[in-house]
Amino acid sequence: MSKLRAVLVGTGTYLPARVMTNDDLVKLVDTTDEWITARTGIKQRYIAADGEFTSDLAIKAANIALDDAGLKGSDIDLIVLATATPDQTFPATAVRVQTAIGMNHGAAFDLQAVCSGFIYAMATADNFIKAGQAKRVMVIGAETFSRILDWEDRTTCVLFGDGAGAMIFEAQIGEGTSEDKGILTTHLHSDGQYCDLLYVDGGPSSTQTVGHLRMNGKEVFRHAVKNIAEAINDSLTEAGLEAEDINWFVPHQANQRILDGTAKRLGIGNECIVSTVAQHGNTSAASVPLAFDVARKDGRIKDGQLVLMEAMGGGFTWGSALVRV
Repeated sequence: MSKLRAVLVGTGTYLPARVMTNDDLVKLVDTTDEWITARTGIKQRYIAADGEFTSDLAIKAANIALDDAGLKGSDIDLIVLATATPDQTFPATAVRVQTAIGMNHGAAFDLQAVCSGFIYAMATADNFIKAGQAKRVMVIGAETFSRILDWEDRTTCVLFGDGAGAMIFEAQIGEGTSEDKGILTTHLHSDGQYCDLLYVDGGPSSTQTVGHLRMNGKEVFRHAVKNIAEAINDSLTEAGLEAEDINWFVPHQANQRILDGTAKRLGIGNECIVSTVAQHGNTSAASVPLAFDVARKDGRIKDGQLVLMEAMGGGFTWGSALVRV
């Protein structure tokens, strides 16, 4: 039976010019390159320049994705921008992208699910396309997490970086099987009882300040591997597939130990994992599209292959997406 699918037609990413290495961090907090690398796998991260906004990163990634797809901004019907670090409380950062790319119709909005934001945004795009409400949707993950870090807290400031990634999905008719191109399944979850384990200690309604990121790292790690594995198994079961059918595993780039632990639990070989955490750090909602784009542009991810993406973030929120590219 034929089925409307959200098919990937273009990708683009952007990273700020400034690179902050672990050795640079040694000058700010009591840490070492060895300590950071052993616990996280991170060697460097990118930091937005003064006056460089989340929207600036998103716009650059969006334009690269449009070029990659051979499209113009006017060809896009919807922008879903995942971010926890918007330019302003309102308007949505997405509308700034909308006008910058010359899209003067349709709709654009932000989505907030922290590190899971891009997976949530993909699911949203998929459902808009399947409902026939959009033909082409641009999904963006963009963050300037450097703006909400406590640079005296070595347990958090060593983890995060800035960046943006964009994907464009187009409505196409498939056969309704797992051989179709496009998003095959998405699964989203949240559990608010754990919201105090990973959060920002400020906000317009509570403190009238931006606040800083706070995290209970051990507890986050404990929940991450279990929750992510369950969401991935849901995706595979729905599609009638097994872990060995996956060509590439593109996880949220939070921590190399979480990546390895999740893959081991699922029985996915290390050779199938796309890891950019060493170069990018944790870029929250931008990490999945950044990692995917790297592997696509260097030739690892090829046309027709099956790619599994996942993420977990504050809330807790978590989810997975299974895509044939």
